[in-house]
Amino acid sequence: MEPRRAACLLLLLLLPPLAAAALGEFDPYRVLGVGRSSSQADIKKAYKRLAREWHPDKNKDPGAEDKFIQISKAYEILSNEEKRANFDRYGDAGESQGFSQQQHRQFHRFHDGFYFDESFFHFPFNSERRDTSDEKYLLHFSHYINEIVPDSFKKPYLIKITSDWCFSCIHIEPVWKEVAQELEALGAGIGVVHAGYERRLAHHLGAHSTPTLLGLINGKITFFHNAVVRENLRQFVENLLPANLVEKITDKNYIRFLSDWRKDNKPHVLLFDHMPVVPLLYKLTAFAYRDYLSFGYVYVGLRGTEELSSQYNINVYTPTMMIFKEHIDRPADVVQAREMKKQLIDDFLSQNKFLMVARLTSQRVFQELCPVKKSHRQRKHCVVLLTGEGEKFAEAYEAFLTFAVANTKDTLKFVHIYSERQPEFADALLMDEEKYHGRSAVVILERRNNAGKIAYKALEEAWQGSKEDNFILLDLLDQLRTDPGLLSSETVVADLNDELAPMFLIRWFYSTLDYISDCWDSLFHSNWREMMPLLSLLFSALFILFGTVIVQAFSDSSDTRDAPPSGKEETAAKTEKNDASFSKESNSRIPKKGFVEVTELTDINYTSNLVRLRPGHMNVVLILSNSTKTPLLQKFALEVYTFTGSSSLHFSFLSLDKHREWLEYLLEFAQDAAPIPNQYDKHFLERDYTGYVLALNGHKKYFCLFKPHRSGDEGGTLGSCKDYDTLQHAEARGKSSCSPGSRSIKNKLHKLSFWMERLLEGSLQRFYIPSWPALD
Repeated sequence: MEPRRAACLLLLLLLPPLAAAALGEFDPYRVLGVGRSSSQADIKKAYKRLAREWHPDKNKDPGAEDKFIQISKAYEILSNEEKRANFDRYGDAGESQGFSQQQHRQFHRFHDGFYFDESFFHFPFNSERRDTSDEKYLLHFSHYINEIVPDSFKKPYLIKITSDWCFSCIHIEPVWKEVAQELEALGAGIGVVHAGYERRLAHHLGAHSTPTLLGLINGKITFFHNAVVRENLRQFVENLLPANLVEKITDKNYIRFLSDWRKDNKPHVLLFDHMPVVPLLYKLTAFAYRDYLSFGYVYVGLRGTEELSSQYNINVYTPTMMIFKEHIDRPADVVQAREMKKQLIDDFLSQNKFLMVARLTSQRVFQELCPVKKSHRQRKHCVVLLTGEGEKFAEAYEAFLTFAVANTKDTLKFVHIYSERQPEFADALLMDEEKYHGRSAVVILERRNNAGKIAYKALEEAWQGSKEDNFILLDLLDQLRTDPGLLSSETVVADLNDELAPMFLIRWFYSTLDYISDCWDSLFHSNWREMMPLLSLLFSALFILFGTVIVQAFSDSSDTRDAPPSGKEETAAKTEKNDASFSKESNSRIPKKGFVEVTELTDINYTSNLVRLRPGHMNVVLILSNSTKTPLLQKFALEVYTFTGSSSLHFSFLSLDKHREWLEYLLEFAQDAAPIPNQYDKHFLERDYTGYVLALNGHKKYFCLFKPHRSGDEGGTLGSCKDYDTLQHAEARGKSSCSPGSRSIKNKLHKLSFWMERLLEGSLQRFYIPSWPALD
């Protein structure tokens, strides 16, 4: 045992120098240009500066990407205190994927035994020695957003999130390599994200640990949660695909399947093979071409397919692919091969994406079949049959189809369109001429730009499919070959309607199902970080709901409790009864929610509410008496409610019975509006100031005056006081028209809201005073 123990000791003594030699080439301090004593703030500042300078999207230097990766790795080490300490102590950053320091130190222990990890000698953590098989699959954030996500609508992607210092990533590497090569050959996309260098992308994908495997299809992310073995990964990718991509075909349904070309406006593809299940290659192909072709699979070993195989003379031992277009009794094209390869299938299908006379069902189809002219040598013309639906137009369509089969070329496409479904397009070309009503017409056109401008020429007579019509159309096409100016008419057509687009309710239904499926999948797996916002929203909604129910329950119980009404409630009830007619008249202006806070102006709050009122603030004071308090306050609240949103306005009321002298003192400064008699006037105590409103600016020492509205004066006063003298003399003579009894209390504040608007506009007359009198 002694020689063996000595050998182990020698090996352990050699391991640190070997590790230091492998990792010594990378010094994070040197990469970021900071010292070993630098603070985290200095390290972060240096990282941001270098990252902006060397980001591959901004720096076009060939080595910018490698430099950016080194900068990101250096910051990852130095920004983590544990990794930084390990690097300072051992020359490497240690483990961060669940490999504890205790396990790390087992490399240096030998008294009880010897722990040895065979992957240590590979030094996989050095970024320069990463497996080159993943290099071509590396994804960056901009590349993922701009290219991978749009491409996921044509093929599914299997993406691996990995990082340095990850032993689990090394363990799944053999299986990943095998599956990645196999799926890529079948037509699936492969991607690798390095979480250390692409943190933003890893966070965007929802990966919070490494390794993480996920699938991407139609822009939707699905996480892989099973054991990483070949069969599970293949099944995972297959499950990403829609279930109805490929239809199983037998003798009973092949006629119906092939006859759907008219409804789907697509050629139909049949694959004959001896495999009982649809091959993954065929499913991936069907997903890539689902917008152009409909796919069916025939298992030739199944009973019930003999008639189908016999009719089309199928070799049951060789996979065969057939494309059917307008004629279902014979295929338009056939390919046979012992091993169907992706490249062979793509070449075969790309040449047969459209019917011989495809129907223009959307703007996308129109753009692909009739592309915009790029140059004189790349002219492409479209011969369009504008027809209708039903047996009435069948003969004209069949004649046009026969002509198209005989004359189709690379520079000439034959299409048809239903005039009733695309009325704007038909009207632009036929000009609503009488001779084409209820009949088919043929137009030769060329698209000039993407804005809808086209050059065209229509056959002078309606298309009936006769020999004469064929000769005329053939002659025009021959002339067009030598004389492009034959298309002498020009017009602009609007984009075509998408006839095959699903209804809004159907799209909404499927979107809802997808969302529920995502929530269900996330709910039963460990991706709780992604579920936290949804769970938070759900519990918040439940809390608010139950809280509202509980509060409402207690509120209802308190309302129904038998208790004697207070004095205020009795007064309010009487007021409502007395002012019932007034409430009916102003019901449309009664605020539905909220209230107006009106406080009484007394000697206690006089200083804070007026004398020391903040600059820019005003106190709107209503003058009332004990007998008119309730109705005036109600009317005042209705008139000023819409102005309570202004924080610079405060509302109060002043008792005329208590503070008549204070009011009379203020009105003396409004001599042009209100000459005030002296106290020896016999009518001194009879003057009625109830309903007056003063807008007091405590800081600038001025006020604006609103005089009550008098019956019969439609114009109101709105703060004008020129008739005040007349009013006072009338009161002095004791005319009943001005007495409180005859004046309707509810009309005193009529048009106060208009006066408030002028107050906010600053257009009212201001009466200045030297100082505010004391309120005794």
